[in-house]
Amino acid sequence: MKKLLNKPEDFVRESLEGVALAHSDTVKAHFEPNFLYRADAPVSSKVAIISGGGSGHEPMHIGFVGKGMLDAACPGEVFTSPTPDQILEAAKLVHRGKGVLSIVKNYSGDVMNFQMAGELLSSEEFRFINVLIDDDVGVKGGLSTQGRRGVGTTVFAEKICGAAAEDGYSLDDLVTLCRRVNLSGRSMGVALSSCTVPASGVPTFELGDSEMEVGIGIHGEQGRERMPMMNADSITELLSLSITEDPAYKRSLPEWDEGTCTWIDRKVTSQPFKPGDRVLAFVNGMGGTPLAELYVVYRKLFEICREKGLEIVRSLVGNYITSLEMQGCFITLLKTDDELTRLWDLPVKTPSLRWGI
Repeated sequence: MKKLLNKPEDFVRESLEGVALAHSDTVKAHFEPNFLYRADAPVSSKVAIISGGGSGHEPMHIGFVGKGMLDAACPGEVFTSPTPDQILEAAKLVHRGKGVLSIVKNYSGDVMNFQMAGELLSSEEFRFINVLIDDDVGVKGGLSTQGRRGVGTTVFAEKICGAAAEDGYSLDDLVTLCRRVNLSGRSMGVALSSCTVPASGVPTFELGDSEMEVGIGIHGEQGRERMPMMNADSITELLSLSITEDPAYKRSLPEWDEGTCTWIDRKVTSQPFKPGDRVLAFVNGMGGTPLAELYVVYRKLFEICREKGLEIVRSLVGNYITSLEMQGCFITLLKTDDELTRLWDLPVKTPSLRWGI
C-alpha cells in the first residue's frame, strides 16, 4: 500500500484540517467530535441542512459544505458511519430556530446513527427531520443489504435542497422536496478495481485483470454480478439501460416520523423514465478513473438518452462520490422539471462545487 498519509489513525482528522485551511473563507472544522461547517454558520434566515457518512468518499460530504448546499457535514472514519454525537453537535451548531433537514444515505450504520441523533435532539427547541436517499438500482433481491443504497442522487439532493433552503423554503417544504428528488433519481455503478482502506492496508475485495464488478456499492459491497471486462460504450450501455429500463416499483421506504423519532415504513411508488422526460445527468468517477475516461462515458450516455427520448438539460461529470482510489464509475439520472432545474442552477459556493458566485 502506497498512500499519502502519516498515521492511519490520524488520516481523517488531518484531511479535515487540510480542507478547512485550504477553504477558510468557506468552511471551518470542529474537532472532538469531528465535523465541517459553514464559515458563516449559523445562518438565521434559513433552514439548516446537514449530512454525513464515512470518509473515503470525498468530496462527498465535506466538499459540499457552503452557501447553497450543506451547512455541516459529519465525516466518520473511513467507510464507517458518523457517530450520533457528531450529528448532534453539528445540528446544534448550525441551526437558528428554523429547523434542520438531515439527508441520510441508505446504509444501516447511517440510518441507525442519524436516528439516534434524532432521538437525542427530540428535547431541543428546534425540529430535526431525517430524509433517506436510496437510488441504487444495482441492488436486487437477495443481496445482503437493507434495500437500495444511497449514491449519486445524494449529490442532487444536497445541491437542490441546499439551494431551496437559501431560497427560503420551510422545513416541511424541504422534506417534501428531498423525498421527491429521491424518488426521481436512479443510479448504477461498476468497479474496475478495488480500493485499500488505510487502517487495513489490503484491498477490500479482489478483481482479476479481465474482470469488473457490476452494481458495486461505494464501499466495495457486493454487486449484481462479476463480468468479463467490456469496452467503455458497452459498460455505459449496461449501466444506462439498467437505469432507464428500471420499472415502476412499489416498496416500503423508511420515512422519518417526528413524533416517535424513528423510521416508519411508508408505501411509495417510483415511476420509470419515459420519452419526453427531462433529466439531470451525472457521471461520477470512483476516485481512480481519469476525467477523460468519464467524458467517454458521458458521450455514450448522451447518445443513449437521446435514443430513449430523454433530454439531458444539465450535466455533472467528475469525481464527486469516490471510494478512495477505486477505478470505475456511477451513472445517475434524475427526472427534473422547472423547479428542480431552477434550484440546481442557483449559486453554490463549496470547496468542491461552485458556480454563479
